[in-house]
Amino acid sequence: MSGLLSGNEALVVALLLPLAGALLIAATGKWPNVREAVTLSTAGLLFLTVLDIYADVEQGIRPAQALVETLPGLPIALAVEPLGMLFALVASFLWIVTSLYAIGYMRGHNEEHQTRFYVCFAVAISSTMGIALAANMFTLFIFYEVLTLSTYPLVTHSGTPEARRAGRVYLGILLGTSIGLQLVAVVWTWALAGTLDFTAGGILTGHASAGVIAVLFALYVFGIGKAALMPFHRWLPAAMVAPTPVSALLHAVAVVKAGVFTILKVTVYIFGIDLLAETGASQWIAYVAAATIILASLVAMRKDNLKARLAYSTVSQLSYVVLGAMLVNVWGVIGAGMHIAMHAFGKITLFFCAGAILVATHKTEVSQMRGLGKRMPITMVAFLIGALSIIGLPPLGGTWSKWYLVLGTLETGDAVLLTVLMASTLLNIAYLLPIPVRAFFDKSDEGDGGGEGGMREAPLPCVIALVITAAGSIALFFNPEPLYALMAQVANP
Repeated sequence: MSGLLSGNEALVVALLLPLAGALLIAATGKWPNVREAVTLSTAGLLFLTVLDIYADVEQGIRPAQALVETLPGLPIALAVEPLGMLFALVASFLWIVTSLYAIGYMRGHNEEHQTRFYVCFAVAISSTMGIALAANMFTLFIFYEVLTLSTYPLVTHSGTPEARRAGRVYLGILLGTSIGLQLVAVVWTWALAGTLDFTAGGILTGHASAGVIAVLFALYVFGIGKAALMPFHRWLPAAMVAPTPVSALLHAVAVVKAGVFTILKVTVYIFGIDLLAETGASQWIAYVAAATIILASLVAMRKDNLKARLAYSTVSQLSYVVLGAMLVNVWGVIGAGMHIAMHAFGKITLFFCAGAILVATHKTEVSQMRGLGKRMPITMVAFLIGALSIIGLPPLGGTWSKWYLVLGTLETGDAVLLTVLMASTLLNIAYLLPIPVRAFFDKSDEGDGGGEGGMREAPLPCVIALVITAAGSIALFFNPEPLYALMAQVANP
């Protein structure tokens, strides 16, 4: 596709292509094979389009395209910069893998309303592209809200009373924080600066006192509820009633990554790390993020349900990105951005494995995993790889993002934050590693069939998908340079 589109055209195509795919998916719903071929084809074309944009960004070109002029100086517009480029690359690639996984999972689990699932998924990816490629905070806010609304039917997919309750929590927290806090911050920023454009170094210097900057920044950070910073995190564990491909979308591809991406983007391009460092506005929020890291890890240790344990792990891991942003130094920003990608590959692998276990064995609890490694060796090896990446051990990609976050805390000289990062790694080990250890080294429960009858993995599309993401976690350790190069441009504009 390279060379067929100009950079500006490619931005618009990246936004509209998933929407076109959603329409085709709806039109072909009566023919599952065709519907799923459309899903995979659209995902592949989107990734090629994003790669086309990346080729421009690598050469220092910054494509931009205004879509609609709402008010003078306040357009709905697209523009790409290195942080948005990183997010777009991760989300578009993982849509391909998640779509492949969903084919095996949705069929293997005999899920209903599969066409609606694929349509909503495509709309969610379109809104994710809008967030990644937004030229200003107004545009980002619009697509942020569309992402919430388009994922609500996915959270409530099963239609059970539990799913509907989870959907109410999901909408209540995400819309409540975005309208009650984030929108106030956006309007206030417009009033102070006269612009909402994302600008290297920020747009608020000289426009407000230190006290106003501190309050405004807090409104943004807590108003971006998708980042799941405590106490606005309950929507994430509640949403685990959704099918596993939805959990993958929530945790790795779009929703939570949109949250921490937005926090990082606001930090760098609305406030600027120099202004935040000078005013100290981010310091107390760094401790809120540190507390979230520890508390969520402690809750994860107590959860026997595998998806619930992984959900609280995500709450904890998201706050690594928030903490990196709150350090407001070069290493912190680089580590935070790289962790968006590293966590995406590690955590999506873990959720893929959880779903594969459910489809193949109908097991949902950690205590039921005894001896499962004999029956599902590929799945459990992939789980081990994903877990080691989340922990941050070589040779897995999570090593690099945690390394740069540690460098960022060392630069601040804050012993408490450094201790939190070290302690959280031990907690990661405590709640993740017992799962593969139990699967490979414990005897299966008597009469449960685990380990008997040879291998019995999940459907092939599920296995292929989790192998790809596990391999990606390894590949990111040996070749982190593209991610580092993008984030170095963000931290050193």
